[in-house]
Amino acid sequence: MDRSFASLLLLTPLLLPGTAFAAGDTVRIDGSSTVYPITEAVAEEFQIEHRGTYRVTVGISGTGGGFKKFCRGDIDIADASRPIKASEREACAANGIAYIELPVALDALAVVVNPANDWISCTTIEQLRTIWEPAAQEKILRWNQVDPAWPDRPLRLFGPGTDSGTYDYFTEAVIGEEGASRGDYTASEDDNVLVQGVANDEGALGFFGFAYYVENRDKLKAVAIRNPETGECVEPSIENAKSGLYQPLSRPLFVYVNAEALDRPAVAAFMDMYLGP
Repeated sequence: MDRSFASLLLLTPLLLPGTAFAAGDTVRIDGSSTVYPITEAVAEEFQIEHRGTYRVTVGISGTGGGFKKFCRGDIDIADASRPIKASEREACAANGIAYIELPVALDALAVVVNPANDWISCTTIEQLRTIWEPAAQEKILRWNQVDPAWPDRPLRLFGPGTDSGTYDYFTEAVIGEEGASRGDYTASEDDNVLVQGVANDEGALGFFGFAYYVENRDKLKAVAIRNPETGECVEPSIENAKSGLYQPLSRPLFVYVNAEALDRPAVAAFMDMYLGP
């Protein structure tokens, strides 16, 4: 984006001496664990450039948890791995929170297994549905129950919690209904917990944002997804997400910015850097 928030709003960052930060000098962010690596990288660069002037805090409470805080006015920016829901829009409106929605990246949701898993390299949406649908709870517990060609070994699952936008997106794309999932799996809003769970269990399968797979590809194995239209097995990658081949598990990522907060130089300067070239 060529136009910066600073120029759009005709704001000049206010430089304040010292290292004690007033409330207006802190940019408060929370939300999606998938968007977190992007926002955290910008935050680190921003704080180096504005050392002693502005401070940024970035939390991970999941997309849903982030929107709850955002619509209460507790934070300035919400990281989100899905669009805001109608109920969340209503909560923001009830509290007088106006916002700007900004797509910031494209993600390829990664389905992963342990590197020792030598029986699955590609899977179908139908197989994922068999594994994750509500009817599978306490019933689909072994790999060969999903595909007879797979071994008779325990199947242990790791995935985001219900406050996660990744959970919402995956259940909608795979099950066909947002929030419809079996509940007997290891859930966490911290994707690093999911990474370690899969990395330490040869019978594990999990899913999370592409960035966490890339950061841990030495201890994880990505499973290709068979494109429902072409029948081609497609690896998760940003290129395949952009091309439209990695379907239906590619998705846009967002940040939501409190419009009033943009009147503060700290927030305006941060978003200027976030969306800059």
